[in-house]
Amino acid sequence: MSLAAKKYFGQHFLINNNIAIQIVDNLDLNLCNNVIEIGPGKGVLTKLLVKKSPNIKLIEIDLDCVDIIKEKFKKTDIIHADFLKIDLKKIGFKKYNIIGNFPYNISSQILFKILENRNDVIEVVGMFQKEVAERICSKPNSRKYGILSVLIQAYFNCEYLIDVGSENFKPVPKVQSSVIKLTRNNTIKLGCTYSDFLQVVKACFSQRRKKIKNALKNFTNLNNANIQDTLSKRAEQLDVADFIKLTINLLQKK
Repeated sequence: MSLAAKKYFGQHFLINNNIAIQIVDNLDLNLCNNVIEIGPGKGVLTKLLVKKSPNIKLIEIDLDCVDIIKEKFKKTDIIHADFLKIDLKKIGFKKYNIIGNFPYNISSQILFKILENRNDVIEVVGMFQKEVAERICSKPNSRKYGILSVLIQAYFNCEYLIDVGSENFKPVPKVQSSVIKLTRNNTIKLGCTYSDFLQVVKACFSQRRKKIKNALKNFTNLNNANIQDTLSKRAEQLDVADFIKLTINLLQKK
């Protein structure tokens, strides 16, 4: 069955099998061999994954792709659903790894969903638009360092793996791509709630060129002595620990 990519799903099918092998080989199944593949498409990664683990669930929004996958991999569990809307608590895995050539138009939303389920996710190996991949892995004092960098790095160790040229996809995308690996670290609790942490990080980067005290002017605890040095800096100068300290002192309960 021939299948044309659908623009509204952001589909760009990987056609280089050697790159597919590199992506799958970077998935370490020693700690957990449950795998969720997001958007398997025509199965370029799936055909390799089924050789590595018997415990695979595929989540695909495109019914035409679902039909192709069912024909190719009759014993593999494929769920016809939107990953952003599915309840991962009900998928049948307590712990799992996530892999995929993620649609560029929803890659940030996929990451936020992964963060919501962070304590169940052991590892993520994914293809992203290069700009997004660099943003996720960037460190403080970089212009690419931002909200996603801080949130992901609070819970995951990030590894930039390979760059992938646009000629390796069909149709050819207008952007370059990169593969990164996120491995869950040992952080379970930050010392503040995730929602408070998210609120502060977003507020700090809302005016990234200004000092943090200007971006946080609507918060009530700005006179806290523990954060005065931090407030004189810009958001891109703070590391994860700084943001945690800032959140705790800004939103601490009296």
